[in-house]
Amino acid sequence: MNTRELNRRAREQWDAKAEFWDMLHGYDGNQFHKELISPAAERLLNIQTGEVVLDLACGNGVFSRRLAELGAAVIATDFSAALIERAKVRTASANVTYKVIDATDESALLGLGVGRFDAAVCNMALQDIADISPLMRALRRLVKPGGRFVITTSHPAFNMVGTSFIEERSERDGEIVYRKSLLLSSYLTEAADEGVGAVGEPASHPYFHRPLHVLVNTACEAGWMIDRIEEPAFSEGSIGSRRLSWTEYPEFPPVLAIRLR
Repeated sequence: MNTRELNRRAREQWDAKAEFWDMLHGYDGNQFHKELISPAAERLLNIQTGEVVLDLACGNGVFSRRLAELGAAVIATDFSAALIERAKVRTASANVTYKVIDATDESALLGLGVGRFDAAVCNMALQDIADISPLMRALRRLVKPGGRFVITTSHPAFNMVGTSFIEERSERDGEIVYRKSLLLSSYLTEAADEGVGAVGEPASHPYFHRPLHVLVNTACEAGWMIDRIEEPAFSEGSIGSRRLSWTEYPEFPPVLAIRLR
């Protein structure tokens, strides 16, 4: 299946499960978003009042609304018309404008306005995008010189389709010891796999695994330079909604956050 066909299929799947994801995130996000994604993105963006910010793959607008609360004028895009409609329903702020745009369509992205944006952000979506090169190239022109582009994405070293959560019980010096670890069978090979992002999701969608060097090199080839990296993980003692979830593995970051300039 080629990139165009994968992208078309992904759009259909996201349209079909827009209601599920809208309910999952609600107005201000689920635990994963509130504790890991939003804090990291906010720190790296360091939004100043009046800045114009592009929110790519905005979903139901959960971070777009937060950007507006921080004082930004926001243009938010997603390739799912169904998600954009739900974002509009949830958003009262006049400082957020939503548009249906495919992040793999370089010309459509450039139509937003070359040199228009002080900053751009793409939260937890690069792993869902079939080809990220057009996006990287377009954003280099959309963001003003000296501006920043912040990415949060599934950590390619730990959080991928097929990662197994392991809990082991052993005895050491007369004491029962529990150890948690992750089991992975691949990393370096780029792959497109079907997966779900949340328990109860009504359908799977394509995930595009890219090892770190592919992700970074694609950005650098478009003219970006890495300014800062964070690896958000849940803190010790965090309580999740189910056993053997990321909240129980504080040594492993499920998210990679990067600031590009």
